Amino acid sequence: MNSNKTLTFEKSEIEALTARDPAMGKLVALIGDISMTKREDHFQSLVRSCIGQQLSVKAAQTIYARFQELVGEITPEAILQFSDEELRSVGLSKQKIAYLRDLSEKVQTKEVDLDQLESMDNDQIRKVLTSVKGIGPWTAEMFLIFSLGRTNVLPVGDLGIQRACQWLYGRERDSNGKKLIQSHAEKWHPHYTAASLYLWEAINRGLVAEYRNLDEAWIQLNNVKKP
Repeated sequence: MNSNKTLTFEKSEIEALTARDPAMGKLVALIGDISMTKREDHFQSLVRSCIGQQLSVKAAQTIYARFQELVGEITPEAILQFSDEELRSVGLSKQKIAYLRDLSEKVQTKEVDLDQLESMDNDQIRKVLTSVKGIGPWTAEMFLIFSLGRTNVLPVGDLGIQRACQWLYGRERDSNGKKLIQSHAEKWHPHYTAASLYLWEAINRGLVAEYRNLDEAWIQLNNVKKP
């Protein structure tokens, strides 16, 4: 059930996700219920994604905080009033400044009409967003999940999901993460977003870093829980 601000999943949806995949079932059992607060400001969400590309979470947060302090309210008009030099001063590369200018100009002129995205299907949204410089499939998929709360999105190109999937199935880290995801994806359809969130959560909670694979995490954490 989805509120306007929160994406949550019914018990029946999670049961359907795990019914055909015992490994995913174990991961869900370890993590428990999952939900996500949607990013309500669509323009700000895209700006944040553009800034965060190819950066660690910490570096992206630092630069975004500096950017926010410089710009104030994040709108196309606000961004376009700053010079390249001013934008570079907060840590933005020349390339990312070009991306933010293109996004701001297209949103300002309604060439990219963010108010219309809710009524479009996923493929239409991908087409609109990827018309902006610097917005590729990954950024469009992050928008579909975190801004629109679409429930059947699987970002196979996301390195975090690839790593978590390798860990989930006990595969070597140098195996092809993208192909591994694709080989299991049919079992998760049409609950790709829930699968993605659980895989990210395995990383966020330190499971992937602390345990060699899901089976080791399952044994250790269940032993801890025993009296």
